[in-house]
Amino acid sequence: MNIQTILKNFGLNDKEISVYLALIDLGPSPVRMVAQKSKVNRGTAYDILKALQKQGLVSFYDTRSKQHFVAESPEKLLSAVKDKQEELEEVKNQIRGSLPELKIIFEKQGGKPIVKSYEGSKGIRFILEDVIASAKKKDSLPDEAFLSPEALAKREAESGSYYAYSSSDIKNELYKDYKGFNKDRLKAKISNKVISFGKGGELVGLDERKWMPAEHGTPTYILIYSGKVAMISLASSGQPVGVIIEDAGLYQTQKMIFEFNWKSL
Repeated sequence: MNIQTILKNFGLNDKEISVYLALIDLGPSPVRMVAQKSKVNRGTAYDILKALQKQGLVSFYDTRSKQHFVAESPEKLLSAVKDKQEELEEVKNQIRGSLPELKIIFEKQGGKPIVKSYEGSKGIRFILEDVIASAKKKDSLPDEAFLSPEALAKREAESGSYYAYSSSDIKNELYKDYKGFNKDRLKAKISNKVISFGKGGELVGLDERKWMPAEHGTPTYILIYSGKVAMISLASSGQPVGVIIEDAGLYQTQKMIFEFNWKSL
């Protein structure tokens, strides 16, 4: 990996990298020389040098006539990375502390359905991860007294379980990018009930399964969970596509239909 790539991963943009490397190559230099070597205009070069100074990568000293900048030892990059890590950890703690308040604001969206679409194996993995994350988070929600009616309905739905219509047409694509789904589900103690269309489907724990004849099947895999309904199918290209519809009313309706079908089998 070359130095430019490393500096980009550190967080510097192309102009910042040019200025920084020019200064290392030149040694102590005025802005004019750094700008010429890096091919960045003088005003921008000065701003970049001052920004790098704040990160501890550059320092400067005054002569009687000019201000000279000098690059700090490359080891300072490690110190800067450590500082960034500490800042991110602080931000992480601040966000964690603000989650209950943010959740209240988020729940006041007016009850309108939210539809999100996903493509490819990585998109389907996101949907499966959302199933586990949504079913796990009931205990982390704010106190009921502070929740809207929509949020209360959602909380009631988040019971550590979900329902699914399993389609053999999509099953082979479902876990392609998330082979450990059931392992993570069991670890999170999330149960499910599955109605399968056609043959196949094995019990792995905390699950129940019933079957419908294949002729009554559908090319869509449906997940009903935590105030949401997710539908996964195959596009004409053969790639899996999916949508998540977040709506308490739709969730309740699909749950009732599922329970009716379950009792009928």
